[in-house]
Amino acid sequence: MNPESGGGVAPRLPMLLEAVLNVGSERELHAALQQIVDTATELAGARYGALGVVDPERGDITELFTSGIDAKTRERIGRLPDGRTGLIGHLLQERRPLLVPDLSADVRSAGLPPGHPAMKSFVGVPIRVHTEIFGNLYLTDKQGAADAAAGAAGFTTDDLALLRVLASQAGIAIGNARLYETARRRERWIEGAAACTTALLTGESAEDALMTVAEQARILADASAGVVLQPTAGGGMEIVAASTHDDPADLIGTVIESGSPVLEQLLGGEPVFIEDSATDERMTTRVRARFGPSMMLPLRSGGRLIGTLALPRRRGGPPYSAVDRLLASQFASQAALALVLADSRQDRERLAVFEDRDRIARDLHDLVVQRLFATEMMLESTRRRAAAAAETPQDMDELLGAAVDELDSTIQEVRTTIFALQQPPADVPATFRGRVLRETAGAATLLGFQPSVHFAGAVDALVPEPVGRQLLTELRGALAAAHRRAGVTAVRVEIDAKARLADGRDGVRLTVTDDGTEEAGRRNTTATWEAPL
Repeated sequence: MNPESGGGVAPRLPMLLEAVLNVGSERELHAALQQIVDTATELAGARYGALGVVDPERGDITELFTSGIDAKTRERIGRLPDGRTGLIGHLLQERRPLLVPDLSADVRSAGLPPGHPAMKSFVGVPIRVHTEIFGNLYLTDKQGAADAAAGAAGFTTDDLALLRVLASQAGIAIGNARLYETARRRERWIEGAAACTTALLTGESAEDALMTVAEQARILADASAGVVLQPTAGGGMEIVAASTHDDPADLIGTVIESGSPVLEQLLGGEPVFIEDSATDERMTTRVRARFGPSMMLPLRSGGRLIGTLALPRRRGGPPYSAVDRLLASQFASQAALALVLADSRQDRERLAVFEDRDRIARDLHDLVVQRLFATEMMLESTRRRAAAAAETPQDMDELLGAAVDELDSTIQEVRTTIFALQQPPADVPATFRGRVLRETAGAATLLGFQPSVHFAGAVDALVPEPVGRQLLTELRGALAAAHRRAGVTAVRVEIDAKARLADGRDGVRLTVTDDGTEEAGRRNTTATWEAPL
């Protein structure tokens, strides 16, 4: 046994083995890191312990896990060490274990910040994950009988050997935990992208589609806000959709002016990653002071920039890691494709409506021309008969009445077709109930008021498509007839899918009642139509 070992390695081997097993049992990364520093502190008999996570890109410390320091002390110490000065900086640069008996006597020490507990002895070892330095393990102030025996020496070479073994096993455990966490994060991003795509392709409007992308990305990235920008006529970019815990109205309408360095990079198809939006000179918007780390990801399709997805975090928030950037960029690519597909779907639906209107127009043309031509022939025949005085007045009256009825029927068909053509192209109800409401909403344009609609029974489930088409035709006719009557101020539409017909069968009944006046002076005219189900 080393005489300066303060207890040696052998007596602590069972404790070391148990520590190795415990360290490898935790799959969640943050819990694993806290367990490592707690185990190392106990194993070496230290008063204080810390594990600093190193950013591989910037080379500084991004997270610090501590042991032996309570919350009040951490708050009093303040911000994390940057890892660029003192013994911590030396350990980051040299990447070799470091043993210091007395911090105050070592020239490499930068001293302790105000509010920091007093510390004397120090030992630090790097933690490697494969060939990469993940972080460093720091222990200070050797405690107990070992410290008393070692005198001023503090930590011993045996302590250092134990910590190196623990750091080696910790590297393996951290590697596994990082793989597990990366897989979980990737799974969440994939699920979020799939949910976003599904939402975009199920009939959302353009504004709702952009809002869905912004909200899903904000949640997945744990960002303070998620915003979507679109190109402006002046060559800039404007925020058109925003999801945030605060009031999004303050963000909507914010413009990145043409010529901005950020905009030039985005137009080139490159993502922009910013460490601090408030201080980065490339950021020129009025809201930049509210945010810290940020990602701005181009939404491109077919080589064309259709927008930008921005994910800023709050001031002082953790920076985005390389994995965050990769997953967010992949999400942006899929979201851009989903937005284009959703827009194409809406175009197809509008085209289908226009094609249906073309068909209605053709049918109307054929029907109206045929009926008007037949009526013309009938009236011409009547004129000739009157000239020849070959018919009695009663016969003439019947012929003229038939001609008037035919013209009235033609006018009714024209009005009904007008109702169908007045529907907005984007409004294409999929359910029978929705089509009924669509017809009554169209009739309101000519009537000057909205008819009341009442349903009885599960009309969407009970009324089959052929019967539904017939009912809608009758409804159009009844609404057109109501419009022709004088003094109509209210129309009531009732559809009963649980009606019992005269022959005892189950059926559907349409009843349209209005308060208008007919030529005969009758009021409260009721039109009824029914069919078996």
